[in-house]
Amino acid sequence: MGMMTGEEYVESMRRMNLQVYMFGKKIDNPVDDPILRPSLNSVKATYDLAQDPEFEDLMTAASSFTGEKVNRFLHIHQSTEDLMKKVKMQRMLGQQTAACFQRCVGMDAFNAVFSTTYEVDKKYGTDYYNNFVEYAKYCQENDFTVDGAMTDPKGDRGLAPHEQEDPDMFLRVVERRADGIVVRGAKAHQTGVINSQEIIVMPTISMGPDDKDYAVSFAVPTDAEGIIMIIGRQSCDTRKMEGTELDVGNSEFGGVEALVVFNDVFVPNDRIFLNGEVEFAGMLVERFAGYHRQSYGGCKVGVGDVLIGAAALAADYNGCAKASHIKDKLIEMMHLNETLYCCGIACSAEGAPTEAGNYIIDLLLANVCKQNVTRFPYEIGRLAEDIAGGIMVTAPSEADLRGEITGPYVEKYMIGRKGVTVENRLRILRLIENLCLGTAAVGYRTESMHGAGSPQAQRIMISRQSNLPMKKEFAKKIAKISE
Repeated sequence: MGMMTGEEYVESMRRMNLQVYMFGKKIDNPVDDPILRPSLNSVKATYDLAQDPEFEDLMTAASSFTGEKVNRFLHIHQSTEDLMKKVKMQRMLGQQTAACFQRCVGMDAFNAVFSTTYEVDKKYGTDYYNNFVEYAKYCQENDFTVDGAMTDPKGDRGLAPHEQEDPDMFLRVVERRADGIVVRGAKAHQTGVINSQEIIVMPTISMGPDDKDYAVSFAVPTDAEGIIMIIGRQSCDTRKMEGTELDVGNSEFGGVEALVVFNDVFVPNDRIFLNGEVEFAGMLVERFAGYHRQSYGGCKVGVGDVLIGAAALAADYNGCAKASHIKDKLIEMMHLNETLYCCGIACSAEGAPTEAGNYIIDLLLANVCKQNVTRFPYEIGRLAEDIAGGIMVTAPSEADLRGEITGPYVEKYMIGRKGVTVENRLRILRLIENLCLGTAAVGYRTESMHGAGSPQAQRIMISRQSNLPMKKEFAKKIAKISE
């Protein structure tokens, strides 16, 4: 089929028979729903930019299976250069959309499943690796957007999957048949799933022998029978229904999450990538998490670039751009943002090949990257709010700006620096509000904390991988200690 244009992608989603619910009602046309459409536009941008010669080098790659040009989001990394281009692509897309563009999870799942299935087959003689290769080729040939589904609801966090009072708190196999398996459960926080043609499901934690039914990985179409998607709420989400462009802040782009319910969904044998091999659940989780923690050194930095620019414009429009403390705050925002980018590039440059042949990042540095992401965007956001001023959250609405009675008052009292219109001042303030507190905050601030694992998850991996005994030996040698 070849690579799709953005419009072809939109039409492909229009043909999907998705079961999407929001505010208690079924959404028959998610593509054109005013709340959901900005999230689709963000994914559409990944298709449009892949057709643009200016961004071709970042957005596309040669398939390792066919040699054909494919969207980089469907690529199996073949070198450290590929890993670095991934991060650069993500930063560029963050700059272009100021939102979550939703395809990173699928790309990271592709590479984690590719290498893990190879090692499962090596030990057990299974056919998971071939299953995945054929599936990946299928997705590349059709230029699909693929959602990666890892996070389970988890129920009681102090109990293993098999110990839960309700066994469906972790997605599990409920029936094994000659032609495939039947699965039941749910995946939470699924970014972009309603804008994807396919879902790759993975386990969410390391597992023991009693969790065999939960150690499962597979792929299904997003409109497979038995799949229901329930849209998550976001701050200021219903502003998109009011017909106001200004008040939304970022009217064109956005992100959206959903709780995805699997009601006895059938998975054929050729789409199964793990089925009870519990000792490989942890490997798959660790590799996926590493790739996804690398991703945040790109996408969050790109959105950060927009927020820094918005804060600088707000200072200019407010008439205080020359104040030394404003300059210093902007410098600090840039310092923090570039530090995140350094981490994303560093863990990519230090990558190495897996047994399967694709490249994986340096896991220690990827976890350091994400640990910084759990902190720095919050400080960048705090400084942006400081620079913008309280008017960011108290400004009148666009309707009041246009109002026959209220308009003249808004124009009179919301003015800032001479030469800057009130409308432009309000537009940049609403963008900052959107990035720090509104719908985009889900994909910037809160996702920075909890996406790809909570802060403690990274600290555990840093502890495991930083080789403290080796550091002790360095110190003993320098201090001439013998024991």
